[in-house]
Amino acid sequence: MTLAGCAAQPRPGDIVGPGPSTRPTAAPLPPVPPVAALRAYDIKAPHGATRNDPYYWLRDDSRKDADMLEYLAAENAYTDSVLKPLETLEQQVYDEIVGRIKQDDATVPYRKDDYWYYTRFETGKEYPVHARRRGTMQAAEEVMLDGNAMAAGLAYFQVGNWDVSPDQRLLAYAVDTNGRRQHTLHVKDLVTGEVFADEIVGASASFVWAGDNRTLFYIENDPATLLSKRVKAHVLGTPVANDVLVYEEKDDTFYMYLTRTRSERYVCIAVESTVSTEQRCAEAANPTKFIVIAPRQRDFEYHADHLGERWVIRTNWDAPNYRLMTAKADLWGDRRRWTHWLPHDEATFIDDFELFEGFTVLSERSDALRRLRVLPAKGAPFFVQSDESAYTMALETNAEPDTTKLRYTYTSLTTPNTTYDLDVVSGDRVELKRDPVLGRFDSDDYATERVWATARDGEKIPVSLVMRKGVPRDGTAPLLQYAYGSYGASQDPRFNPALVSLLDRGVVYAVAHIRGGQERGRRWYDAGKLLNKKNTFTDFIDVTDFLVQQGYAHPKRIAAQGGSAGGLLMGAIANMAPEKYAVIDAAVPFVDVVTTM
Repeated sequence: MTLAGCAAQPRPGDIVGPGPSTRPTAAPLPPVPPVAALRAYDIKAPHGATRNDPYYWLRDDSRKDADMLEYLAAENAYTDSVLKPLETLEQQVYDEIVGRIKQDDATVPYRKDDYWYYTRFETGKEYPVHARRRGTMQAAEEVMLDGNAMAAGLAYFQVGNWDVSPDQRLLAYAVDTNGRRQHTLHVKDLVTGEVFADEIVGASASFVWAGDNRTLFYIENDPATLLSKRVKAHVLGTPVANDVLVYEEKDDTFYMYLTRTRSERYVCIAVESTVSTEQRCAEAANPTKFIVIAPRQRDFEYHADHLGERWVIRTNWDAPNYRLMTAKADLWGDRRRWTHWLPHDEATFIDDFELFEGFTVLSERSDALRRLRVLPAKGAPFFVQSDESAYTMALETNAEPDTTKLRYTYTSLTTPNTTYDLDVVSGDRVELKRDPVLGRFDSDDYATERVWATARDGEKIPVSLVMRKGVPRDGTAPLLQYAYGSYGASQDPRFNPALVSLLDRGVVYAVAHIRGGQERGRRWYDAGKLLNKKNTFTDFIDVTDFLVQQGYAHPKRIAAQGGSAGGLLMGAIANMAPEKYAVIDAAVPFVDVVTTM
């Protein structure tokens, strides 16, 4: 409305000017983001407290609420509108990434008894083919599972796991066709190709064969919560309804998985929470009685494996960074009978171990690096060597313990994943495969660095960096900074072929190893959880400030990225320091923690 005698004010988008011939064209208005409505909803906690969550209406497990779907469609439309000017660039980058992938690739074969096992991909097809060859890799191929044929006509498909029976004849495998990790288990005769009528629905992807080649232990999930709840034993050819209940976990804070010891003498049920573990095992040849190795206790964690005449136990018992202990075959139920082997080290976190007949290999973290240390039965321990300042080593499939060769993988932000065999006796190392990167990629064109940023409380935060050589360190480069920082999950520097498209455009990429992960041992995790959780967020911000101060990045050209629990991190920095980030990528962000938990 206008008042008499007053000129009307132009509205956004109006064309104003002296006349048609000189009238400029107004720039289009930026898209307007949708805003979720606030609807009061009281949530009552078990301890009696009441809290209001005005966004609770957006949680719709049925995926059918009309208002929620309308809002989701509006969010998607807004995103499409904002990103539309980038469509050409998006397609160009996508084509670059796909163009680096060797589509007809295969894993390095490993030997297990009479067969060599491997997984391969075919050009133009989406799913892996799992196969084996008897005796040598020159023998005829036996296709165990062809995911492309199995997925035909399905909207979603994944083989969650597979395991060959001890006699190498039967294949048990788990198939997920709904995306909820609710699997259906099948068994296939690898000699005849017959898929048995036995079909187990609603299972996890963790299962293990008994020694009789007829009994399969599996975990039944709760259909609503998807928690792993019950271990059952299925005998081939018998009704699934008659499967015997072996163990049921009553505590919903524990997760469960099944495993076979290195010696293959025992099958084990392992349960774990964030503060406790428990393992019970039975003779694989006659698995009628599962016995607890050590009863659960808060803040006591362990994992036991067996080879030869002893058990080896990795445990945090009086050892926050874990230590190794051993026990004879009759260790059941009493940890006081365990004996010391490798002591606790405040500077070294023992992440995992692998047993061989003549040596043991530790996967450990020290100096915020994941590396491998060999403990020979005779002689001095030694590290598997590396020539880069920031890298990651990991145990590969070592299916047979009676060998002098250790198979492991090596990668860094500049080196594609590489598989080696190291003879721990002679020291000879053989490169078996380096993951191919097609196109004009050359590792020598890029540089990786490990730097240490100082947090506001004086703590030193490791940061892994990668950039194309020649990118100036004068405060002009754009930066993409990534972190996770939760659950003690360490984010190791690994090669990612998709990053090459950013690096070639002058972007510096940084992985901030902030507190909440476990890169610097258990204390690093404890310093970023519960009442210390804020350290996770301030560490990320302090790393950003450090990289700007050191000239790695322009203060107005910084993007932050994190997903899931790392998305919680993104939500925090968006509120604590939004002015420091031009872009924040929160992937599937877990930002409704209190309501969800």
